[in-house]
Amino acid sequence: MADTSDERALAMQLAGLGPDRLARLLHARGVPASITWRDCFDAAEGLLDAASIDRALTGLDRASLQGLDAAATAPVAEKARAPLDPLALLRADGRAYGAVTARLRDALAQHPDALSAQPAPDQPSPTDERAAATVAERAAAAARTLTDIVALNRDQPVAVTGVGAVTAVDRRRLIDAHIVPTASELDDLLTLAADAGLMMLSGREWLVTETGDAWLPGDLVTRWARVATAWRDALPSALRTAGGGYPPPAAWAAQVPLDAEWPDRVEQLLRRAERWGLYDRGGAEPAWTTPLRAGDAPDTAALTALVPGEIDKIYLQADLSAIAPGPLRSGLDLRLRTMAVRESVAQASTYRFSADSLAAAIAGGEDAASVRSFLSELSLTGIPQPLEYLIDQAEARHGLIRVGVDAAGRTRITGAEPRLVQTLAVDQALRSIGLVPDGSDALTSRVSRDAVFWTLADARYPVIAVDENGEPQPLRRRRAPVAASLRPDPAAALLPVAEDLIAHSGGDADRAWLQRELDHAVRARSEIVVTVRLPDGSERAFTMEASGLGGGRLRGRDRGADVERTLPVSSIVAVRPR
Repeated sequence: MADTSDERALAMQLAGLGPDRLARLLHARGVPASITWRDCFDAAEGLLDAASIDRALTGLDRASLQGLDAAATAPVAEKARAPLDPLALLRADGRAYGAVTARLRDALAQHPDALSAQPAPDQPSPTDERAAATVAERAAAAARTLTDIVALNRDQPVAVTGVGAVTAVDRRRLIDAHIVPTASELDDLLTLAADAGLMMLSGREWLVTETGDAWLPGDLVTRWARVATAWRDALPSALRTAGGGYPPPAAWAAQVPLDAEWPDRVEQLLRRAERWGLYDRGGAEPAWTTPLRAGDAPDTAALTALVPGEIDKIYLQADLSAIAPGPLRSGLDLRLRTMAVRESVAQASTYRFSADSLAAAIAGGEDAASVRSFLSELSLTGIPQPLEYLIDQAEARHGLIRVGVDAAGRTRITGAEPRLVQTLAVDQALRSIGLVPDGSDALTSRVSRDAVFWTLADARYPVIAVDENGEPQPLRRRRAPVAASLRPDPAAALLPVAEDLIAHSGGDADRAWLQRELDHAVRARSEIVVTVRLPDGSERAFTMEASGLGGGRLRGRDRGADVERTLPVSSIVAVRPR
């Protein structure tokens, strides 16, 4: 159990932090927002509990543990205090709280080498020419894959389960679309995107941020460098150096000696680094990573020299295919894929146009003129005649089905041809939107107009949305990007808790502490020594077994006189255990 003087000292520290700093401290100590502490005295008692201290010690790196061990006997220097003060493990004078020292001693008994100095790690060996080319290829592939994930997420957000894992449906959708080969790679890339601020998890969906939206059109190496730097900056504090870099990966496993889960975490971090082209599978370091490890920007020139340059032209073929003889620039690739299906991804990628793909492009806001203009600028071979016909056909069919809203507020679907309406009514793939016949030439649905429109567009029907006047109204599925500033602050949920703790800790701290000691003594029916100031100004100590507290008076048996005694709380100036 924590010493009561330590609890009081910590309570005073907490009350003086201010709500923001206290909220961050509580978050760092793993305190849930549902905690029922009433004031900073309760908080101090909870933070000095053995289980709470053990959780804090588990996350400390070797250097911090050494500083905390030194603080058991003498105040530690400011530098050593820096990682310990935000966890409330030290008193104001720089010495460790007694309960903290006791728990540290127990932890060291189980991990006797936790304070031992580690030999300086060897620097990573540089990759040879062949390995560097392989790592560069992996880096480029990862950057393109993440680009695909972010771009897809603008239109169809990736959903997650209650525990934050991507749903099985979306995992399969991305794997079947040949965007990611495995679920593990998807998880790694989503984490990298979150670290870089490209995407954020909001509720049950991954959303693209304004940062991610602006990131998409950039050149490949610039996109790669942004994420590589973010990976470095998001490393745990135990792996960061004073210069803003990180130690050689060979030293990582020994950095946090009390955490049994630390080796698995290191393995995950290194796996993402390897996936992003920062290290090869043997731990060798390419030239572009070395300055990143030192705290500087990655050497993009070294990577650029090994990555095929992006191109801005393609070949359109008479068989309705398109061939990009090299990696197509991101912005061009993203737009091309709104009107053609990408069939293969390699140094030379292929795309294929179809009536359905062009219909989807026109449903998404393109028209024949904009499609022709884009393809004319992109193609080295002009637009083949078969593709011209297909574009004309797609525009001619566009709008054969119209989706609007009737006077009753229901979604209303009409068609230029009665057979189209009849086809919709019996299409089992459209059951989710609940189409109901409305006369012989229309259908209605209680589902929103936009949802009905996109359901029909995804089913490859020639659909158009119309406004209240029956005029065409182009819809874009793409969601507006989320402001990067809206990324949730993990400590924000604890701000109301911190404000409430401080609000209930105001006034006379000495009197509040005394009242707390009396409450505890009565609940435990413990023996205490109570010092009372008498009317003449003198003080007298009574040894009592506390039995009741109410009406401003303390009741209990006076052990010295063996009588029941009642003392006015206002006259009590000190309480201590017997």
